[in-house]
Amino acid sequence: MNRSGVPEPQIEYAPKHYICRRAKEPLELDGRIDKPFWEAAEWTEDFVDIEGDLRPKPEKRTRVKMLWDDEYFYFAAELIEDQIWATLTERDSVIFYDNDFEIFIDPDGDSHQYYEFEINALNTVWDLLLVKPYRDGGPPVNGWDIAGLKTAVHIDGELNRPGADNRKWSVEVAMPWSSLRECAKEGRPPVPGEFWRVNFSRVEWRTEVQDGEYRKVLNPETGKPYPEDNWVWSPMGIINMHYPELWGYVVFAEGEAGSGFELPKDERIKWELRKLYYRERNYYEGHGEFTKDLKLLMGEDSWSIEPVIETTRGLFQITAPSSDGSAVICIREDGKLWKE
Repeated sequence: MNRSGVPEPQIEYAPKHYICRRAKEPLELDGRIDKPFWEAAEWTEDFVDIEGDLRPKPEKRTRVKMLWDDEYFYFAAELIEDQIWATLTERDSVIFYDNDFEIFIDPDGDSHQYYEFEINALNTVWDLLLVKPYRDGGPPVNGWDIAGLKTAVHIDGELNRPGADNRKWSVEVAMPWSSLRECAKEGRPPVPGEFWRVNFSRVEWRTEVQDGEYRKVLNPETGKPYPEDNWVWSPMGIINMHYPELWGYVVFAEGEAGSGFELPKDERIKWELRKLYYRERNYYEGHGEFTKDLKLLMGEDSWSIEPVIETTRGLFQITAPSSDGSAVICIREDGKLWKE
């Protein structure tokens, strides 16, 4: 069991949300978003830095659209860019070594068994399944593929040609429910009114032109490239996408119904349990055991729950009643969260 510390994100709990409408026709993927298929979908908010308000707003705009039907979960991304480049051509390469666009999906919101997808401007993809977040011991399953995946990229400019009149690149992705349902509630696609936890990331490297090619700018002190920027839809408050509890809420809607979204009360309870999980893990790192001292963990923060903690030397479980009192919400030392 991984019992290392878990940094607590410096952010108020306010994930973004998106009402995902039904697609009205099949999608012919060509990477372009300026076509009738996408007219029914609204844009997300513009992406922000992964740390949220702790960092300046990105210099280049990124935004996403989503739709769904009985067969697929559809995504479209627009990435404003004057330097369009990519180098990786082999599937399941570490795509974020290039500039890329990434999709993260946790169908049941328990922070375990979730998907990661990355794509570059060459339409090269990396898809994998995470059994657990890295903080909880992983592991990633690189051999897992989204069976039936469809992708396309459109370049508004010229790829890998410095000096070209580059404006943006855009991405279309269709992920079949037949593959995504593997980690979903009851092993099925969503139904209208349900939500899945989703987030997006854009990786942007600092580049310059050398010998007629784009090259990553090297830090003269280290001889290595400067760290990449990470721009996201729903901010994380920490430079780490693998905190699924902070991803946005995508609500699957039928027709024009369900245009609004109010955070369910149980989601706030889950977040408070998650904060106690961070603090228990950090306590263990410093003391070699977990604590039952609620006052120590809760500090001076404001809480809506009255939790109960059970511990052994190497395990813990923290519980709190659901908002209507009909169930108990639980979290344990490896971050798994569930209702019983």
